[in-house]
Amino acid sequence: MFGRLVASMILLADNNGAAFGREAQGIGWAVLYAAVGGIIGIALVLGASFFLPHLINRLTPDIDEEKEIARGNVAVAQYFGRVVAASILGVSIVVAAAILGGIIAALLPW
Repeated sequence: MFGRLVASMILLADNNGAAFGREAQGIGWAVLYAAVGGIIGIALVLGASFFLPHLINRLTPDIDEEKEIARGNVAVAQYFGRVVAASILGVSIVVAAAILGGIIAALLPW
């Protein structure tokens, strides 16, 4: 893959690679999709990491997780940590799939 990229850059620089123009343009779009998708993905994962603990607190109104964790309740701490970590991991997988879909769409020949 990297060899193809370097070869197409060299051919485009020589202006002899008219056939590789569309491929280089697709790679450029793929890089752009990956960068924009990565930035949006980072924002979504950070937003989820700030939002999900509050959501878990609201879903369990009878348990004050912060107070229980401060009191040393290890079971609540492990439950809370695992639920939040799994949720953040799920958001990360969805974001990664969206970024990969954008890259594949940019690299497919039209």
